[in-house]
Amino acid sequence: MDNLKGMGWMTLAMLAFALTDMVLVFATRALPVGQVLFLFGLGGAVLFGLWAGMQGHRWVSPVLLMRPVMVRNGAEVLATVSFVFALSLIPLSTLSAVIQANPLLVTLGAALFLGEKVGWKRWLAIVVGLFGVLLIVQPGAAGFDPNIWLAVAAAIGLSLRDLATRPVPRDVPTPLLASYSFAAVSVAGLAVMPFSGGWTPPTPVMALIIPGGVLLGMVAYFAITAAMRVGEIAVVTPMRYTRLVFAFAIAMVVFDESLDALTILGVAIVVATGLFTLWRERRARG
Repeated sequence: MDNLKGMGWMTLAMLAFALTDMVLVFATRALPVGQVLFLFGLGGAVLFGLWAGMQGHRWVSPVLLMRPVMVRNGAEVLATVSFVFALSLIPLSTLSAVIQANPLLVTLGAALFLGEKVGWKRWLAIVVGLFGVLLIVQPGAAGFDPNIWLAVAAAIGLSLRDLATRPVPRDVPTPLLASYSFAAVSVAGLAVMPFSGGWTPPTPVMALIIPGGVLLGMVAYFAITAAMRVGEIAVVTPMRYTRLVFAFAIAMVVFDESLDALTILGVAIVVATGLFTLWRERRARG
């Protein structure tokens, strides 16, 4: 394990993800969501597939039928479809805040599905952290937007994807793994296209923005996959919180968004309990 390299990969991934989110916001304001999913997924699948081919790997291979890979692809579809729909319906800052529950959900999933031992302190931290998520979501508020549950679904999907990455054999190349996931997202986009506005011819500006977003998504996707595969999860995962810094800066500067007091409190609780949970996990593995 190379933790320093893993932390670097994760920070790069969070910056690239934040920039990709910005591009996706612009794209979903100009094009139907299904079309955006299809174009981004197809672009990523092709480029990562070419990369894997240059390394001597065949796209059609038994790897595609491996159980962890199939689960990972399904989780990617849940995460990305929910995320892009959420981007088109709720503020970027709110979506980014909810996504920070990922480390807590990864720990919860590791306990429930991977048989990892979790002590009462970490269970307590998970419960408190999920309370922080409720403060962000604010389900009982007068102005509650039910579309925010899409952000929750995206957080769950991302956590399942990270958990499914761990049992994938290390000899499976990252570009091939990423190509499969992007292809799954593209198929999902094609499936929801008839129900989300069909197809709209991209403007010249969109024709330039979308490929740029695909490239940023490739950087982010490769970096996060590499981070989870080269570093210890307890050390690498806290670097996910750098996404908040990047996302909030973009939300405030580019989209003129602001955060209310409850959301800020919820974010603080989620980040604090997430860091505590990861610290306890690292000590447990000692």
